[in-house]
Amino acid sequence: MQYITIANPGVKSLSPYQAGKPIEELERELGITNIIKLASNENPFGFPESAKQAIIKQLDQLTRYPDANGFELKQAIAKKFSVQPNQITLGNGSNDLLELFAHTFASEGDEIIYSQYAFIVYPLVTKAINATAKEIPAKNWGHHLAGFLTALSDKTKLIFIANPNNPTGNFLTEQELDDFLAKVPENVIVVLDEAYTEFTLPEERVNSFGLLKKYPNLIVSRSLSKAYGLAGLRIGYAVSNPEIADLLNRVRQPFNCNSLAIASAIAVMNDDDFIEKVAENNRVEMARYEQFCRRYGLDYIPSKGNFITIDFKQPAQPIYEALLRKGVIVRPIAGYGMPNHLRISIGLPQENDKFFTALIQVLNLIQTD
Repeated sequence: MQYITIANPGVKSLSPYQAGKPIEELERELGITNIIKLASNENPFGFPESAKQAIIKQLDQLTRYPDANGFELKQAIAKKFSVQPNQITLGNGSNDLLELFAHTFASEGDEIIYSQYAFIVYPLVTKAINATAKEIPAKNWGHHLAGFLTALSDKTKLIFIANPNNPTGNFLTEQELDDFLAKVPENVIVVLDEAYTEFTLPEERVNSFGLLKKYPNLIVSRSLSKAYGLAGLRIGYAVSNPEIADLLNRVRQPFNCNSLAIASAIAVMNDDDFIEKVAENNRVEMARYEQFCRRYGLDYIPSKGNFITIDFKQPAQPIYEALLRKGVIVRPIAGYGMPNHLRISIGLPQENDKFFTALIQVLNLIQTD
């Protein structure tokens, strides 16, 4: 029997999410070492010491279920951002939250709006629940908010906005978001996905929790996988008005966040020195990437995230594969409709140096073939 015939109709059209290639996989395939991975926007500084110590203290309690409500973590988030604990929903990474939003507010026949070149999980969760996807053509690789407003209908239930956007790095200002939210009907939920907000400059950062006070239909989603370095533990959080948070917590699976993730998140929530170190490295090294691209005549999309997307004006897959053979893993994004682009995560200076050297060699090789 072909079980796809009895699967949920939305699932039939899905393909599994393609994550960045693991270092261990490349080692097995090519038998090489000294590999660097600049593919998944991970934290180049590794696991924070504050999180390590929190995990050590938690080890003796692993036979117990975690706190299903995440009381202490919610208190830490509430204190840091001046919100109320009853506004917070915890997730097994922000991807878990994105799926939770869709399941809570949309179903078959409803419409979900998101941008072309936006995070690929948005169409995944939309199709999985048989909702109708409305992908709005991008403007300069980013969100065309006027197009979002034009696409609204009485069937629209949810809008996804990533800010900064992944994989393009585009950024919407607070004024742009405020103007947009003012025109969205209150019965349409707007998700502001801020997985990369810590990499924006403090003076330009959107006061998204302030916007929550004006717009009760707004949900702000954040991740601790990027700047905070907890990608392997999978934890994120959403802040919304208490009524929405109550609905989300009805659908959320119990114990969706494990004890080690919760303990680590509490520890790093106030580890400002670590976050500043990560953000400063990103600022300095991003400038080096931009300078490198200008020097070698490579087009790039200006980014506010911890990655940069380069346009090679030719199919990028051969370049990606050649970089693999030199021990450098980056991210092809043909699945986003960008076959000529590669997305490169900003690493430590020595990792970025290796990428620069490898790319120069690869491009010279390709030009002489």
